[in-house]
Amino acid sequence: MAEPHVSLDTHHLNPVEDKLREPLEDQLTSALRAATERVRQSYAGESVDEVTAMLLARTKSGLHPDIAAGFQPDPDQLRRVAQDIVAGL
Repeated sequence: MAEPHVSLDTHHLNPVEDKLREPLEDQLTSALRAATERVRQSYAGESVDEVTAMLLARTKSGLHPDIAAGFQPDPDQLRRVAQDIVAGL
């Protein structure tokens, strides 16, 4: 499984967000990777939907509350990460 990575859509960022884009992407990616590893280690046969929900919850729990509140990952991409975990990749 490839390491998950978060990329922000620059078309939807205001000037301040755009200036902070790289460090924010790094922080979001780090939280998602940590969540992915924790979910993978504790995986016990849950469905893809359950794993997707766990990934989102654990990623958000690793972020500052203000950042977590605004974090809206692409559901299809998050689901692909969950599918890889379920498949044992």
